[in-house]
Amino acid sequence: MNITVIGAGAWGTALAITFCGRHAVTLWTREADVTETMRLERENKRFFPGFPFPEALKVEADFDAAVSGADLLLLATPLVGFRAGVRRLQQNGQLRPLLWVCKGLEAETAKLPHQIVAEELGDGAQYGALTGPSFAEEVARGLPTAVTLAANDADFARRTAIELHSPRLRIYASDDLPGAEVGGAVKNVMAIAAGICDGLGFGYNARAALMTRGLAEIARLGVALGGRAETFLGLAGMGDLVLTCTGDLSRNRRVGLALAEGKTLSQILGELGHVAEGVSTAREVAQLADQLGIDMPITQSVNAILHEGMPAAAAVEQLLSRDPKPENLKGE
Repeated sequence: MNITVIGAGAWGTALAITFCGRHAVTLWTREADVTETMRLERENKRFFPGFPFPEALKVEADFDAAVSGADLLLLATPLVGFRAGVRRLQQNGQLRPLLWVCKGLEAETAKLPHQIVAEELGDGAQYGALTGPSFAEEVARGLPTAVTLAANDADFARRTAIELHSPRLRIYASDDLPGAEVGGAVKNVMAIAAGICDGLGFGYNARAALMTRGLAEIARLGVALGGRAETFLGLAGMGDLVLTCTGDLSRNRRVGLALAEGKTLSQILGELGHVAEGVSTAREVAQLADQLGIDMPITQSVNAILHEGMPAAAAVEQLLSRDPKPENLKGE
């Protein structure tokens, strides 16, 4: 299979390295100087240092040349540039099968990536999300990882998952695209909450409770948006939530830890040097929950800390003072 990875950030580079073992892979980046440097050094030292390129990996700066001849396009840009990337494919007539790896809701519209793709590409396109518990560094090192490929067409999901599957990167097909995307988006908000919890020294009990109640919030929103409840117990739901809330490589968890230290958001993002999708997603999810009448207190608290100036300790006290609701099998 000929695969073109559009976007040479950490995740795009990691997947290009990984898939190059079995497929012909082209990695596209818009910066010509970065392309030339990567060609010469055979490494992405700017965005993903320490991982040499396989000899067969092709690096390209010309967009048309990169996508022509591809059997599968893998869009690996941050969500902020996602619509523009899809639109560019549409304008160039490149309606080939498309996967993406960004997670979140679009700013201002609160749309999930698959809704953006449907708007831009229209009917007839085959597309899906590659999502689940996966840190780029571990994937590039060949450490065992399992993810979900959720698509708008079940047959496309199965066929593509089989093509991309390997012993070290296990890929499971799903046709619940809304559910998989909600899981991937909102877990970043919960990871910020988990970082705050850990940074304030509340302990493992509190983190376990937060993650469990956070999963209930994810499921409530996901089902309301057309997802299936069982999806949130799988890799795209609980799996991704566990990794992002506990792993030291999680950017969103690091945002929460820094908030607990009293740092400002602008200071945190400047030090981070990478996109933390949960920051913008928190606002969109909180607003969407209000519109739909869905109870998401953890999300609302994270949004208040990030975007309304509420101190982390005050937001936590507000959460702890809520009257508990009885648990049931629906997680409500």
